Amino acid sequence: MGFFYTGKGDSGKSAVGKKKIAKTRPVMEALGDLDELNSLIGLVRSRTGSDKTRKILREAQESLFIIQASIAIAEFGGSPRSNKSGRGSSAGGKYPAPELEKSKVKELEKTIDAIEKKIKPERGFIISGESESSAWLDYARAVTRRAERSVLKYHKTKKLNANILAYINRLSSLFFALARSEAKKSGKKEQHPKYK
Repeated sequence: MGFFYTGKGDSGKSAVGKKKIAKTRPVMEALGDLDELNSLIGLVRSRTGSDKTRKILREAQESLFIIQASIAIAEFGGSPRSNKSGRGSSAGGKYPAPELEKSKVKELEKTIDAIEKKIKPERGFIISGESESSAWLDYARAVTRRAERSVLKYHKTKKLNANILAYINRLSSLFFALARSEAKKSGKKEQHPKYK
């Protein structure tokens, strides 16, 4: 055992402060899906050549950390500070959860609207994959939708700030818009499914 593993989670529970929490609980599912999404955004960010897109993605990652901290504190109390092992700890502190401001939702909407105005996308479903960058962004959109479902499932057990729900919903729309923008930059025409 060392820094990278403790062996304490082998029974299907995670240690949160002094508590043992089943990894199958809705809160753990929501936090896990958000963590996966944040990691995927990092991968997408590392593969894009656009400074502007990288900035947008980095800001999304920061907002997801606020959302993860808000959920962890709503469930377990405490603060998202690091413990001595260097791993994040959500229990035992006295600090309030960081709040996701409505301005972050508005900023996403502003970005989406600007992309729509610029590229004038066609309506309907798109077959993903005309460019590598657009395919990665479509994948991020799909993972965002799964994370949104997990967060909504958790929201049924503990009410979350409405800005969190709105942000995750807009985030999937942002990825869809960015994907269409990247496909257009590639010069390749995206196709709609033919259903035959």
